Amino acid sequence: MEESSAHQIKSICVFCGSNLGKNAKFVEAANNLGKVLAKRKIHLVYGGGSLGLMACVSTAAHVGGSQVLGIIPTALAEGNFVGKTVGEKLRVPTMQDRISKMLDNSNAFIALPGGIGTLEENFQIASWAQLNIHHKPIGLLNVDGFFNKLLSFLDQAEEENFIPHSARQIFISSSTVEEMVDKLEDFVYKPDPVATQLDWSKGNSSKKRKMDLSIHL
Repeated sequence: MEESSAHQIKSICVFCGSNLGKNAKFVEAANNLGKVLAKRKIHLVYGGGSLGLMACVSTAAHVGGSQVLGIIPTALAEGNFVGKTVGEKLRVPTMQDRISKMLDNSNAFIALPGGIGTLEENFQIASWAQLNIHHKPIGLLNVDGFFNKLLSFLDQAEEENFIPHSARQIFISSSTVEEMVDKLEDFVYKPDPVATQLDWSKGNSSKKRKMDLSIHL
C-alpha cells in the first residue's frame, strides 16, 4: 500500500451518539458539521437512523445538498429501533459488515461526542490504519473538551510504549469543524515500518513472509 498524501476529501464517515447528550454545544457542532460538509460538497456516510447527534448531522448535511448514505444492520433497521434513515439506506447483515462498508464508502472519518459504539467504531478504524489496511485520516471533533481525557489516555499509552508514535498520529483532533476538515485534507500518514510488511490483498494468504512481529497492539 502506498503512503498517503494530502488530498481533497469527497466523503466523510461520521461516528457519533444516538443520544443528544446534555451539552447543547454537541447538537450545535453536529448541525454545523452537516452544514460544512454540504458547503464543501462532501458526501456523508453514517450509521443510519434518525436518533440523537446522528440525526442532527445527517439532516443538516442532507438539507444542505450533500449525498447521505446510512449504513445499518438489518437487526437495527427492522422494528424501527433507530428511526428512519436520512438519505440513501444500505442494509448489511452484521455490525462487522457495517464498519467494512463504512470504510469502503469513505475516505476520512470524524468522531463527534458519543458512547461505546462511537468509540468502538473509531478505534476499529484506527487499528486497521495501524495495521496498514488503509491510510484514511481519522479525526476527533473535540467539542467543549469532550475528548480531552481520551487524548490524554492516548498520550499516556504512547509514553508507556503501548502505542507507537506512528499510531498515535492516526488521531487528529480539533475543536472546530472547519479546522478539522482542513486537517483531514492535509493529513499524511506514515505507517509503522513493520506494518508495511503486512499484505492484506486477496489470494496472498499462502505467502510466507519473514517479519519482525513487534507491532504494538
